[in-house]
Amino acid sequence: MAAPADRPANERPDDGLPRVVVVGAGFGGLAAAKALRPSPVRVTVIDRHNYHLFQPLLYQVATAGLSPADIAAPIRSILSKQRNVEVVLGTVIGIDTTAREVVLAGRRIAYDYLVVAAGARHAYFGRDWETHAPGLKTIDDATAIRARILLAFERAESTGDPALRRQLLTFVLVGGGPTGVEMAGAIAELAKRALAKDFRNIDPRAARIILLEGAAGLLAGFPQTLSDYARRALERLGVEVRTEAMVEAIDRDGVVVAGERIGTRTVIWAAGVKASPAADWFAIAADPYGRVKVAGDLSIPGLNDVFAIGDTALFLDDGGRPLPGLAPVAKQQGAFVGKLIGAKVAGKPHDRTFRYLSAGKLATIGRSAAVVDFGFVRIKGLLAWILWGAAHIYFLIGFRNKLVVMLNWLWAYITFQQGTRLITGSEN
Repeated sequence: MAAPADRPANERPDDGLPRVVVVGAGFGGLAAAKALRPSPVRVTVIDRHNYHLFQPLLYQVATAGLSPADIAAPIRSILSKQRNVEVVLGTVIGIDTTAREVVLAGRRIAYDYLVVAAGARHAYFGRDWETHAPGLKTIDDATAIRARILLAFERAESTGDPALRRQLLTFVLVGGGPTGVEMAGAIAELAKRALAKDFRNIDPRAARIILLEGAAGLLAGFPQTLSDYARRALERLGVEVRTEAMVEAIDRDGVVVAGERIGTRTVIWAAGVKASPAADWFAIAADPYGRVKVAGDLSIPGLNDVFAIGDTALFLDDGGRPLPGLAPVAKQQGAFVGKLIGAKVAGKPHDRTFRYLSAGKLATIGRSAAVVDFGFVRIKGLLAWILWGAAHIYFLIGFRNKLVVMLNWLWAYITFQQGTRLITGSEN
């Protein structure tokens, strides 16, 4: 029977295999799809981009250390050898749980099992600041921020107005988590080393980099000793670190903190994220960060065979604390759900309670400085920096990306140069 004209026919193959739809090809979505490789199912992976992005290194694109192609890989290429997977390029606009269909513009895709791994975007806590303080979640974000940073130096070189020059050479990072700390350190090294000899009318080393954090310390969730080390390492790079500094306003000409205006044309937001609109798709309640509360098996209560993972999911550990929005969490959740669905399809028993095995927390502050917390051991300095680099190389997808990133880092370490200082896009 044909579907009504105003409702596209759903897409369900006639091979009789259960259909698993995965929304999002980030760490969690890919892990779920790969875990279903041996199962007699048909998997459809939907993403609005045609590439998988290694987000932990996105800040290096934003600070001219790497190019976008170094940290991304085509989804079709990643999954090309998995015969039970198809990839759909499209944007999900809704989910019809009654008809069991994922709704895209102009089409619907039927599912028997649904895995929502749609990631997150930056959150501004109800304030309209995104235009003046962009966040960092996508390649477009990174290249736009890179252009903004590099253009600030170019415009400072050209202006004859000392006040405007000071404003252009002031960079403010909002948020003292790993992204803010890593960005602050990278901008400091870019200004004080890579660009130091490139200009004639300005001294890039005079750039002012300010990191603002509302809490009492940096790197929330890390031990105090590592937080203190990160602060000292940033200050050695010349970064001004201000804790317990709540931002009150952001506009084109600067930020206001505790009544003080800091003049700047470059503000970068790293203070919070909000999950994808999955809660709206399902018309259910979400936490203040947009996450959907899930059961022990990562299913959404009240919905049959629907799971949420990664940044989309609010999953509480044994201590009642939400799991952090980290790549290892998403990967482990994706693998768990994929195996769970495979077991259900095969009629086999499966552990129905997800348990996260922490792989530790890592953050780099700059050249030869990083912090690593494995729980049982805490490392800082050069050894932590080497471990941080090795871990990121290991988890990158594709031999080419691993090799290119390693060579780029080696070149930057030897020469103090950033190799991708390109201004692209329409920033002006």
